[in-house]
Amino acid sequence: MDVPAPGLTTSPRAEIEVDLGAVRHNVRRLRELVWGTEPGSAGQVMVVVKADGYGHGMRQVARAARQAGAQWLGVATPEEALELRAAGDGGRLLCWLAAPGQDFAPLVSADVDVTAYSVAQLEEVVRGAREAGRPARLQLKLDTGLSRGGAPREDWLALATGAKHAQDEGDVVVTGLWSHLACADEPAHPANQSQLDAFADGVALVRDVGLEPEVCHLANSAGALLHPAARHDLVRLGIAVYGFSPAPDVVSGSELGLVPAMTVRARVVIAKDLHAGDGISYGHTAHATEGMRVALVPLGYADGIPRHASSRAEVLLGGARAPVVGRVCMDQLVVAAPEAQAGDEVVLFGAGVHGEPTATEWARWCGTIDYEIVARMRGRQHRTWTGEEQE
Repeated sequence: MDVPAPGLTTSPRAEIEVDLGAVRHNVRRLRELVWGTEPGSAGQVMVVVKADGYGHGMRQVARAARQAGAQWLGVATPEEALELRAAGDGGRLLCWLAAPGQDFAPLVSADVDVTAYSVAQLEEVVRGAREAGRPARLQLKLDTGLSRGGAPREDWLALATGAKHAQDEGDVVVTGLWSHLACADEPAHPANQSQLDAFADGVALVRDVGLEPEVCHLANSAGALLHPAARHDLVRLGIAVYGFSPAPDVVSGSELGLVPAMTVRARVVIAKDLHAGDGISYGHTAHATEGMRVALVPLGYADGIPRHASSRAEVLLGGARAPVVGRVCMDQLVVAAPEAQAGDEVVLFGAGVHGEPTATEWARWCGTIDYEIVARMRGRQHRTWTGEEQE
């Protein structure tokens, strides 16, 4: 668990609980949905644990994912990759977001698969490999229509031929070719077929120059679940691993058999009765229309609670939903709860099985996506992990 502040022995004012059993369940369930239940399926799974495991704890989720059979882990930054290696993870690990001037030698030495978006980045990888004294595991990323990371189409040939030359020189081993879908959560969007076709062109191109990547991968969670043609050799599973549908307007997480892994709870600091007309929180954007009781919850936007939740979201308090009233502050928020008492447990969101809101509901209330809701929960809460499985 996270290390408590020195001298603190009382129960936490607010906490994040992560169920690693749910993570393992979700990885196994997703494998079944994507690759089926037949033994010996050739399809591989990468679990994406970037951004501290979407707020769930990168090292803990990585370990649970490995236990559930994930052959690969995926992270964005070099720092994340090296943290996982320092924590003892020795399996296949892909890193994809390095800025110009990155020293790739530590990544090469740590046996991390690195990504090149351009010929210039390929040259940096080669320098890192020579410094490390061993070939770099290299994957090439193509931009097939997201217009974000990856080589633009006009540069594909130069990147592929440069990688082939580097491989012939013994500086790299090209282990993968990949891209990322822009609209996979909208099955009818024309960009999906356009990107499938573009990626097929990219695969053909790299093979024409003499490269045979170990894995070709295009599908994120939504692509893996909704677009079978996008699966190729490996699927990259992100938000679905944490229990949420990547396309909630198409299919819910519960329909997929997924279990949200994160619960955020706190304790009421104080409860008080208001009179009709009393203003509530900063700016008095909410008022008591009649006599009402409110409870102070010690979580705010410094703890990851969206300010957009002001007078929109709900929590579970005393077995019933309680609305947030007034503005969410830096350290606290106020809810209306007729029976609230100091010390009562408040569940902001969780798996939804006890009547508590889910992160998906919070996302809708705040006009965002559940990815953001869970990933930002990394403030001052005490964090614990349940469902640990011993190696």
